Amino acid sequence: MAVDYTVIVVYLAGMLAMGWWGMRRAKSKSEFLVAGRRLGPAMYSGTMAAIVLGGASTIGGVGLGYKYGLSGAWMVFTIGLGLLALSVFFSARIARLKVYTVSEMLDLRYGGRAGVISGVVMWAYTLMLAVTSTIAYATIFDVLFDMNRTLAIVLGGSIVVAYSTLGGMWSITLTDMVQFVVKTIGVLLLLLPIAVVKAGGFSGMKAKLPTSYFDPLGIGGETIFTYVLIYTFGMLIGQDIWQRVFTARDDRTAKWGGTASGTYCLVYAVAGAVIGTAAKVLYPKLASPDDAFATIVKDELPIGVRGLVLAAALAAVMSTSSGALIACATVANNDIWSRLRGIVRPGGEEHDEVKGNRAFILIMGLAVIGTAIALNNVVEALTVAYNLLVGGLLVPILGGLLWKRGTVQGALAAVIVGGLAVIGLMAGYGILANEPVYYGLLASLAAYLVASLATKPTDERVLAVWRDRLAGQSPELPSEPVPAHQ
Repeated sequence: MAVDYTVIVVYLAGMLAMGWWGMRRAKSKSEFLVAGRRLGPAMYSGTMAAIVLGGASTIGGVGLGYKYGLSGAWMVFTIGLGLLALSVFFSARIARLKVYTVSEMLDLRYGGRAGVISGVVMWAYTLMLAVTSTIAYATIFDVLFDMNRTLAIVLGGSIVVAYSTLGGMWSITLTDMVQFVVKTIGVLLLLLPIAVVKAGGFSGMKAKLPTSYFDPLGIGGETIFTYVLIYTFGMLIGQDIWQRVFTARDDRTAKWGGTASGTYCLVYAVAGAVIGTAAKVLYPKLASPDDAFATIVKDELPIGVRGLVLAAALAAVMSTSSGALIACATVANNDIWSRLRGIVRPGGEEHDEVKGNRAFILIMGLAVIGTAIALNNVVEALTVAYNLLVGGLLVPILGGLLWKRGTVQGALAAVIVGGLAVIGLMAGYGILANEPVYYGLLASLAAYLVASLATKPTDERVLAVWRDRLAGQSPELPSEPVPAHQ
């Protein structure tokens, strides 16, 4: 294992070195939070793929393949579909807004007053997303070093917090690009073919497994629908995803770079399901499907290759963790803390704002590590995060982009009613039930339509500023949100 350990240690040291290098570039708010809005197509597409394909997509995707066969690809496949939809239909307009958070977009569209409440919902989502990624370190380091769960979370979490705090989005972008390359080599080019060959090829797999393992819809229509509702729509509105869109240097990069990332996700989805199916042939009686990835890596791969593939799993977790962490800190500082203090300066580029955002990444990072140590169930935490996001924010965000008649009162009603409905329904039906997101989303839509139609239309001056920003005609936000009614 000495060679494998060396590969992992070199990888972790490289992450810290890139954090230090990124610190030298992050000299303004724009550089620190959105990499100066100047990523080209190659780096943009690589880093976007890295953030959306995390531990759940890698370890969880293989686990679903182990349990359901090829139809286990649907969870990650719907993530790819969401990224494709975002890139083709919305990313260019989002990039032209020149904002830093989803809540700033809502304030710009509706004329203020939606930011703090929507910010709280988005903060809860990004916090839980970061927590679920951080918990996954325990699984990986247990395989690598037989390490205590708490120590593993502290070690993995501390490395991510360190490089994210040092250089912000520049450090995260650089590390994510490395992580994208490592994942591509480790999972697609090494683990996938080796797993298939070890399992006897596709003919051998078909001979040893039930036919349901090769049914594209074997996982069930309702499950696929739920994945679309949560993950495809979740990709359209998450702060962690939007903050990457903000890094694109132009519309074309946001659209076509994102399209390339989405296509890569579709390939990654199928690869994970195939690896899981192969693991079912090799290890038919594992205690948990989520053990499939670690087991096949540990037992079937040669020395050195095993270390690289485990580094790929670590890369998957770290990329999502760091992206969720900076998103969480950005929302906490810019959408909640600054607004509550009454110092909203959406377009500000003051140098001292870097220190403030850096401090919030450190604070949120410590909170994430502490929460991850306290929680055990990754699936429940992730479900809570996406239910809140989709149930509370999908309607006002897409409504603002697509429906001129939507008002700030409608947006606030949608966030509050949808969020409370999801929470109440999770308490009644259970966290993992499908009903909370179904009915919560319907409640949010009804509240948005009724409240918007019952109140005065959004002030034309607000809409004029909104249209100018969508057209890319204003380089910065106004210094104060335009009132909804004067």
